[in-house]
Amino acid sequence: EVQLVESGGGLVQAGGSLRLSCAVSGLTFNDYAIAWFRQGPGTEREVVSCINAISGLTYYADSVKGRFTISSDNAKNTVYLHMNGLKPEDTAVYYCTAALFLGSSCATVGFWGQGTQVTVSS
Repeated sequence: EVQLVESGGGLVQAGGSLRLSCAVSGLTFNDYAIAWFRQGPGTEREVVSCINAISGLTYYADSVKGRFTISSDNAKNTVYLHMNGLKPEDTAVYYCTAALFLGSSCATVGFWGQGTQVTVSS
């Protein structure tokens, strides 16, 4: 059974930092990339970042470039999203998902976690 479990969300002031974790089981990093998506209030779910944990290839949405960093600990089957310089517009539920790189971005292939709430106060 494929499971992705997010953790690390919370309430933080603007300019602060959080680290999200995505613990993956039931699939291997050899087969899929892992992506972080987010869905803010009244908005569609959008891709934030993704990583091929074998090759190290990464992708970042323009809105988070220079502030967020994606990384993996392959021994722990875990992908992290390090978020610095958080802004109120980063407020959203953050989800991790199995993904494939398509061109310069990546797309989900299904298998979603339950999400973790990130709230940034101004």
